[in-house]
Amino acid sequence: MTQRAVILVEGESDRVALETLAARLRRDLAARGVEIISMSGVGNLGAHLECFAASVSVAVMCDDREAAGVRRAAQRAGVVDLHIEVCVADLEDELIRALGPAAVERVIEAEGELGSFRSLQQMPAHRGHPPEHQLHRFVGTKSGRKIKYAGLLVDALDLARIPQPLGDVLTFGCGKP
Repeated sequence: MTQRAVILVEGESDRVALETLAARLRRDLAARGVEIISMSGVGNLGAHLECFAASVSVAVMCDDREAAGVRRAAQRAGVVDLHIEVCVADLEDELIRALGPAAVERVIEAEGELGSFRSLQQMPAHRGHPPEHQLHRFVGTKSGRKIKYAGLLVDALDLARIPQPLGDVLTFGCGKP
């Protein structure tokens, strides 16, 4: 099958989240000719645009702080028809907000890491911060944890509360369900 669309994401956790969501929505990415590619950092966007922009539809999902750089890279590469979805803060923030702190804590507990999370909450640097901030920090503190929790949090997500950037970038690539 000819590739129809490429969705470029900043990192592996973003790729895992989108692939998990696509599976939950029963959207067969391969059958629809959609590939989700981790760029290993948005700084690699220019090279990816050079590879794909002329041959397929391209979307980028990025963090809010990277959006202006994505637009500049597209302009430098001469890409005028680039679909961009922006996560407020980042993917983890979107998922934590969509699930709510209590649901995220249940996921952490199911993974046997609630004690580690409670320890982080008691550290002076994190004590007194809102639970959303503490959860965000916890997910990003240990190597591999962002990737692991990206899939787990999407699995726990009520499909009526899909964060807009994730839902919209999948719709761009796959069309409406």
